[in-house]
Amino acid sequence: MADLFIKQSKQYAMARPGYPEKLFQFIASKAAAHDLAWDVGTGSGQAARSLAEIFKNVVATDTSQKQLDCAPKLPNVRYEHTPPVLTIPEIEQKLAPKSSVDLVTIAQALHWFDLPSFYEQMKWVLKKPNGVIAAWCYTVPRVNNNVDTVFDRFYSIDVEPYWDRARKLVDKKYSTIDFPFEPVSGEDNTGPFEFATERSMGLDDFFTYIRSWSAYQTAKEKGVELLSDEVMEAFKQAWNADGGDGQKAVNYPINLRIGRVGN
Repeated sequence: MADLFIKQSKQYAMARPGYPEKLFQFIASKAAAHDLAWDVGTGSGQAARSLAEIFKNVVATDTSQKQLDCAPKLPNVRYEHTPPVLTIPEIEQKLAPKSSVDLVTIAQALHWFDLPSFYEQMKWVLKKPNGVIAAWCYTVPRVNNNVDTVFDRFYSIDVEPYWDRARKLVDKKYSTIDFPFEPVSGEDNTGPFEFATERSMGLDDFFTYIRSWSAYQTAKEKGVELLSDEVMEAFKQAWNADGGDGQKAVNYPINLRIGRVGN
């Protein structure tokens, strides 16, 4: 799926929301040690940045070099451009030895993966029995009633045909995604657990966020401009309906699946 994000990598880095400190505090509290974390599908490094504040070392990988080029350069983060399919020998050679990783994170990317193969690799690389895997997604943004009404129609009617079928797993908040791990300490299930992140955005920022979608790029390649003049005008009227300075708090609901590898 990296090809879908290459052409809008700068938009992705600028427009995608960060993740709240509470999310990382919760995840880190479930890891037995904070020596090494691996952020898979790091994109432009939103999660890797936060992990670097908690873990001694972070390996952050992605199949898109252009996305990695937009990631923040940090002394304890090692970025690696990887092929779409990695073998266990390649993981050992390039990334980490067997049973050496305290935490694997996957932010807004698990739905793209070949899950049986990926999970086999994660069970190989995570420390046993308490190595932690945490995967989360954010669903549609919420602004206010006026904007949400326009957005929901746009998302469910105009955009829906251009989403990959894997997007359905996000729309269902990862509740139906296969996740064969044991509950972490203090929990009786693997989630999804609910968090939220908020970002102040103007309308142009909001449009940039939409342009960062894989569905937007897919539509564009098929000759369809999802943000037509008519659609942009509808958003503009809704955005400005309550006055103000044009900046709005945009809320992104986050849903987390978290588990430990066990024996």
